[in-house]
Amino acid sequence: MNPKIPRREFVQKVGYAGAALAALPALSVAGAEAAAKPVVLALVGCAHIHTPGFISVLNRRRDVEVKYVWDHDLARARRRAPHLDAEVVPEVETIWSDPEVQGIVVCSETNRHYDLVHGAAKARKHMFVEKPLGMSAQQSRSMASAIQQAGVHFTTGYFMRGTPAHIMLRSHLANGTFGKVTRVQAWNCHGGSLGGWFDTEWRWMADPEQSGVGGFGDLGTHILDILMWMCGDVESATGDIKIVTGRYENCDESGTGLLRFKNGITGSITAGWVDVANPVSLLLSGTEGHAMILNGDLYLQSQNLESADGKQPWKELPPPPSAPLEQFVDAVAGKPDVALVTPAEAAARVSVMEAIYHGSRDRRWFGPA
Repeated sequence: MNPKIPRREFVQKVGYAGAALAALPALSVAGAEAAAKPVVLALVGCAHIHTPGFISVLNRRRDVEVKYVWDHDLARARRRAPHLDAEVVPEVETIWSDPEVQGIVVCSETNRHYDLVHGAAKARKHMFVEKPLGMSAQQSRSMASAIQQAGVHFTTGYFMRGTPAHIMLRSHLANGTFGKVTRVQAWNCHGGSLGGWFDTEWRWMADPEQSGVGGFGDLGTHILDILMWMCGDVESATGDIKIVTGRYENCDESGTGLLRFKNGITGSITAGWVDVANPVSLLLSGTEGHAMILNGDLYLQSQNLESADGKQPWKELPPPPSAPLEQFVDAVAGKPDVALVTPAEAAARVSVMEAIYHGSRDRRWFGPA
C-alpha cells in the first residue's frame, strides 16, 4: 500500500515573480519593438464548427496578426476574413511562399488535411490542425512524419487535456493512488443530430466522405485522447457503432468502443450525437481506489489519499492551462515548455479510432494500424 498522499500535493502552486521581474534591466527600444512583434498566422480553411470560436481566440490575442484567410470555397473565406481584418487569398500557395507567415490554423474539411499539412510542412510553417489529424491511420502517420521532419510546432484541438479533473487523475494514476487499475470508462455525448446542428454550413461534418467519421468518431476522439493520455498505448480495439435517427443518411450517430491497453487496463469510450444528457463523463476503478466525474464534479475514493471518501466533490484541483490554440500561439511566440499534442499522438488516436470502426464493421478485435 502506498503512503497517504497529502491533499494539497496535487494542487499546482503559482509563485509571485514580481520582484524578479522588477530586477530585470530595462529593455532597449529595439528590444521592446522585438518583444512586441506579433505572431503572424493564416487561417487555412473555415469549414469546421469551431472556426468562429477560434476566430474569437485569435482576436483576443494582442500578439497575433492573421494575415491571410484561405478556403477552397472563396465565399466562405470572404465571410470569415473581415472578422480577422485579414486578406482573402484564392491560392493557398500564397501562404506557403510568404516568409512573414509563421504558422497556420487549419479548420478545413478533414479530407483536405493531408495536402494542406504536407504543403505547410514543406514550407516549414507551424501548424494547429483541428482534429482528427487525417482520414486514415496511413494518412495520419505520413502527416506526422512530415511535421516531425519539418521541425515545426504542432498541436490539435484536444481541449479535454485542460480539464482540471483530468489533470489530477492523470497525476494520481502515475503515482499509484488507485492501486492496480482494472478498468476505465469515458463518455462524451450531445444532442447534435436531435437538434439538427449539422443541417446548414456544418453539413460536411456529417458526411464521412469528407469528415472520415460520424458522430461517434467526432466526439469519441476527445475521450480516446484522454484515456490514452492517462493509460498509454492501446493494444487492440473493437466497437459497436450505429445510425440512430438517419437524419444524416449513412453517417453514424452513436457508438461504444472497447479498448485493451498494453498495460492490461480495459477501457471503453461512448460517444454520439443522440443524447439528451451526459451526466457521467468518466469512471475509473482500481484495487485501491475509485474515481468518477459526475456533472463536472470529481469524486475520489482511495485508501492512499487523505480525505478521499468519495462522498463529496473534490474541490482542490489544479488550475486549467490555456486552451490548445492559445498554447499553440504561445509556442510559436517562443514561450518554452508549452504542453502541445505531438504529431505522433494525434496519429495514434486516428489509428485506434480506425480499429474501433473496423471492429464494429467486422465484429472482431483489431490492432491499431
